[in-house]
Amino acid sequence: MAGGGSAPVIRVDVRALGELPRDQVHLLPVSIESDVQANVDQYFTPAIRDYGGEVEVSFRGKALRGRALPVPDGFVGLVLKEDQTPCSDGEERAVRVKAAFDSLTYWNLESRPTMDDRVAMAMSWPPLAQAIHAAVGE
Repeated sequence: MAGGGSAPVIRVDVRALGELPRDQVHLLPVSIESDVQANVDQYFTPAIRDYGGEVEVSFRGKALRGRALPVPDGFVGLVLKEDQTPCSDGEERAVRVKAAFDSLTYWNLESRPTMDDRVAMAMSWPPLAQAIHAAVGE
């Protein structure tokens, strides 16, 4: 936060974590100005074409190319929902866990996915960070 102030607190309610459904998650390179449930299983998923690890689909006439990335070992992906938007940036926020996921499919607009994509690099960071911070044997 600018000005040296403290960051707002975000509380995550994980009480139902073990009972959560495992969802298929897609990270799209688009901004959708809506917060409603999409019927992904009916309209998006059936149109996905798999080319041996890379996938392709058309979204509103644009080619999306993607790849499934597993969540790093020892981690779990969470889909969070904020029921009440805070009035100010410094106000405490509360989110609840709606679903969990073990992998996500990220999509690029008209370009093939590579390990240089930000999402791919972010998912490769936890094992690297663990190795960097591990105790050094004598």
